[in-house]
Amino acid sequence: MLELRNLTRAYELGGERAGVFNVSLEAPKGCVVVLAGPGGSGKTTLLQLAGLLDVPDEGEVRLDGEVVSSLPERARCDLRLRRLGFVFQAFNLVPVLSALENVMLPLQIQGVSESAARERAAQALIDVGLEKFKSQRPDKLSGGQRQRVAIARALVVSPKLIIADEPTANLDSENSTMIIDLMRQMNRSKGVTFVFTTHDPRLLEHVDRKVLLRDGFIVQDEVTL
Repeated sequence: MLELRNLTRAYELGGERAGVFNVSLEAPKGCVVVLAGPGGSGKTTLLQLAGLLDVPDEGEVRLDGEVVSSLPERARCDLRLRRLGFVFQAFNLVPVLSALENVMLPLQIQGVSESAARERAAQALIDVGLEKFKSQRPDKLSGGQRQRVAIARALVVSPKLIIADEPTANLDSENSTMIIDLMRQMNRSKGVTFVFTTHDPRLLEHVDRKVLLRDGFIVQDEVTL
């Protein structure tokens, strides 16, 4: 599914060299992989490379055996739109749109008709248990509900891979558990591969694979389930 081969992406931070260095990692289809480690370990950099939001200095990113990291920006953008889903710790919902309209957005950008986009978005909200809140704007939803809308928005394009950057960072313990359980449920029922970062050690028991980074290097790669 996702293969990261000998990736290096270096930059300067506070006068010191930071990034990731010669990192290789595989995320097979249908698994849940967590990138863990202290701040500055390279988790977000690696996630951005995996999600084609940045390009490596060296190495390559492959999806289903195809090298995609060297594609032109327009092609990478199209691939992100049609084959990947993204969930962020800040939710990144459009405040003036309803939950349903937020979930419809990526489909409308793809050119899907409004009626089809509305139907698919409504089903995605059912999948995450928010069908009763489809008309609510983000400011009327709890943090956990907003993150579930964000997951529905990521799922609505039927992606093969969902990239999530600290998806529970702004949530309390109960909502954090609910979100990881939802991700696990979507993984099992839809076969979606999840790769996400976290600082929360409680989430590590819910994943198939734990990858620990430190100073830009993988120091542990453990199959947990």
